[in-house]
Parts: sequence; structure tokens; C-alpha cells
Amino acid sequence: MHQIFGSSFKKKTAKLPKKIRQALADRLRLFVDNPFDPILNNHKLHGVRRHQRSINVTGDWRLVYEQVDSDTIRLIDIDTHANLYGT
Repeated sequence: MHQIFGSSFKKKTAKLPKKIRQALADRLRLFVDNPFDPILNNHKLHGVRRHQRSINVTGDWRLVYEQVDSDTIRLIDIDTHANLYGT
């Protein structure tokens, strides 16, 4: 699976704590092997983000992405649940 890194995503990942960056790397490896592994909680988003999906990176951190084609995803954002969704 090909991954396109959005510019905002690149900037945010550079500022992440080491522990979160490692968890992200682990989840992305799992995602490539099985995008719908239950650990990822891969789900479609709603509202203005209805064309995007989210996976769990840690208990509170989420990765937002969109499917470009059958073999390519664009990584859009990573942040805490509250910062991404306001809850």
C-alpha cells in the first residue's frame, strides 16, 4: 500500500513525542498488513470529514486518512481525539 504524507501531517509528526511516533509507526505497519484489524478501530468519519477515515494510534491519539485509490492512502492528520473532533 502506498502512503502519501500531507504537508500538515508531516509537520505534526515531526513534533510528536517519541512514544507517539513509535506507536504511529507500529500502527502503520499493522495497517499495511490488515487495514481492518480490530486493534485499529478503522472507521468512517462524519460531517465535514465524511470522505475520511480514522484509526486508533493509542488510546487517545487518532490518525485521519483518506483512500485515494485501491492501493493508496493520503495521511491527513494526527492528534488527540479531543483536538481532532472537539469532544
